[in-house]
Amino acid sequence: MQPFELFIGLRYTRAKRRNHFISFISLISMLGIALGVAALIVVLSVMNGFQEELRARILGVAAHAQISGLDNTLSNWQSVESQAIKHPEVVAAAPYIMAQGMLSFDQNVQGVIIRGILPEYEDKVADIGQHMKAGKLTNLRAGEFGIVLGSELARALGVGIGEKLVLIAPQGQVTPAGILPRLKQFRVVGIFEVGMYEYDNGLALIDMADAQKLYRMEDKVSGIRLKLKDLYKAPQVAQELSAMLSSDLYISDWTRQHANFFRAIQIEKNVMFIILLLIVAVAAFNIVSTLVMVVTDKQADIAILRTLGASPGSIMKIFIVQGALIGVIGTMMGLLGGVTLAMNIDVVVPAIERLFGIHFLAKDIYYISELPSKLEINDVMVIGAVSLVLSLLATLYPSWRASKTNPAEALRYE
Repeated sequence: MQPFELFIGLRYTRAKRRNHFISFISLISMLGIALGVAALIVVLSVMNGFQEELRARILGVAAHAQISGLDNTLSNWQSVESQAIKHPEVVAAAPYIMAQGMLSFDQNVQGVIIRGILPEYEDKVADIGQHMKAGKLTNLRAGEFGIVLGSELARALGVGIGEKLVLIAPQGQVTPAGILPRLKQFRVVGIFEVGMYEYDNGLALIDMADAQKLYRMEDKVSGIRLKLKDLYKAPQVAQELSAMLSSDLYISDWTRQHANFFRAIQIEKNVMFIILLLIVAVAAFNIVSTLVMVVTDKQADIAILRTLGASPGSIMKIFIVQGALIGVIGTMMGLLGGVTLAMNIDVVVPAIERLFGIHFLAKDIYYISELPSKLEINDVMVIGAVSLVLSLLATLYPSWRASKTNPAEALRYE
């Protein structure tokens, strides 16, 4: 680009115009781009934060990967565990028993998933021990028939610490009177709350030895839960373990178990990106109307430049500079504002709540009571690039129209 074209384009941008309406439209376009870019960055950062928070809560209870037998039983689990722990990505392993049951207390009955665990192993692969509202996970001891409930489950049953309830196993036992379900009384020794309704309302933990007795599994378990160094490598690790271990074992990872959930979050994020991008597009294409008015206002200037030897391409570049400058300034303002707000949303939101006396995420309704935010540099770069491209595209038609100005027609009435 020749220096005079850049010089004139910048001069047109900063010079005082007779038509102040054009300056006003330029300012609105600039602010619109800034607002759209900032909104995109903040919304995507909040959605990234929610995704990260939900993933952490889910994986605080679920395993990164798990090994199970094809018939949901695994013999000689110690041998399988010792082989799995040799993988460099596996940090810890814990055996488990997974079964269904019904809990009964007073007149209340709830269907639940029963997980038999070894507390000393479970603490290495899950974070339930860190989310205990009452009691401790280590209160589960073999032969004492203690049980740890989710907070919503305990609330639904109306049971508290120290109280006894009945666990009904669906596997029946044959008696002279017919097939009867197996019943066993358990004492509540702990209550946890991880913040996911699915687990808080439907999961109960008992000691693995007690689960083996109740469900008559002898020394067998349902499988082994694994914790990995990098949870995002779970599919790769599962594939490698499949090659290492026996072929009669089934290995799954968290991306398969919760695929639909995280896919839905990703789709929502993509849809929000497209919707909010329309704000940037509308503001960017306001540049079209701004430059069309500028071209009309500068007809005489264009004609004089043409008569002095400026080519149509040079005229076009002058107005591209002017329009692109609006887009660049608007985008930079939006990036700065959006990044600043996304990084300080934990301060800004509480301040707004105190100012207006409202609460966006009430603790008694939502499990996540604060807006989480995770700023991704890739999102910022993509948003900035798209905004600049849209702004540049918006300058092409007005600039092309300016390059087609006929000097004789433009100077006829001057």
